Amino acid sequence: MKKKINWYIFNAFNQRLGRLASVIACIIIGKHQINFSPHSYGDKVIIINAKHIILGGSKTNKKTYISYSGYPGGKKVKKVSELIKNRPEFIIRKAVLGMLPKNYFKKKIKNLYIFPNNRHNIKNVNNVKYFY
Repeated sequence: MKKKINWYIFNAFNQRLGRLASVIACIIIGKHQINFSPHSYGDKVIIINAKHIILGGSKTNKKTYISYSGYPGGKKVKKVSELIKNRPEFIIRKAVLGMLPKNYFKKKIKNLYIFPNNRHNIKNVNNVKYFY
């Protein structure tokens, strides 16, 4: 018997980043299902309006993401306010990765599709469930 994969569409317009990421992490793992087992499949998630997500408090001005290439002078610091304008999918993907357990569940991040606008280009989406 083949399992039906459900698609969940989240509208990130005026949603808090942490609360949205924790709900999405549970759906990607599959913990929202009645018959959850660790080897079972989770569902797929589409996020639209990613550039309209909000962060609590003054995090939009103070929070930074740091990456380091390993070379001298290779440290790059990016503010969240710049990333929301340019690459909002990076912020959401990083938040959901932080909510996933530190084991083989991290590979299920491939079931997350993030779009900055209110349209997605995924075709053949069946069993759609909307969450707002």
